[in-house]
Amino acid sequence: MVRSVHFLMAATFMGLAFSLASAYDPSPLQDTCVAIDDPKAAVFVNGKFCKDPKLATPEDFFFSGLHIPRNTSNPVGSTVTPVNVAQIAGLNTLGISMARVDYAPYGLNPPHTHPRATEILVVLKGTLYVGFVTSNPDNRLISKVLNKGDVFVFPISLIHFQLNVGHTNAVAIAALGSQNPGVITIANAVFGSNPPISADVLTKAFQLDKNVVDYLQSSF
Repeated sequence: MVRSVHFLMAATFMGLAFSLASAYDPSPLQDTCVAIDDPKAAVFVNGKFCKDPKLATPEDFFFSGLHIPRNTSNPVGSTVTPVNVAQIAGLNTLGISMARVDYAPYGLNPPHTHPRATEILVVLKGTLYVGFVTSNPDNRLISKVLNKGDVFVFPISLIHFQLNVGHTNAVAIAALGSQNPGVITIANAVFGSNPPISADVLTKAFQLDKNVVDYLQSSF
């Protein structure tokens, strides 16, 4: 009996320790990290330099203004306000961030991925059609219409989107499992890369006429 209690306590402790450990970013926090011999030319490795903890202030852990509606007058009709380590320095190494998303009527947060984070989104106002696509070879669309108070999860790295299907503005809050989740908007990356991807690549990949590819690249 005593041995069973000790085992249960040990298992509970290990589970708690694992849950705490997994809250920290286990993967790279930037797109590349090229090795370099000269430390004077180094920037950072997997995060940012740390301030002396004795010098930390409340402002290092604070952000104000997430309640303010953002301007959605843009081609897609949505605006994302990130709150990550760039806005709150105290998030460094903590493995979490968030964002506010404002949608105009029929506004779209276009298909994109977060290469370093799973996202969980809650609708504060309006009605959103949301979804993500699973990886090859299935490429299965998993989607749902969300209303105020509904929550939806987008698994790490998978392409996902949100569309306001209502006649009024919509607002959502997203939490992401990285201090720097990154974002790759598919259309921007494919048709708006710098320098441009060869039209020969895109015409074959998307089975499009070159004139269509040229038009899409000029649009981004």
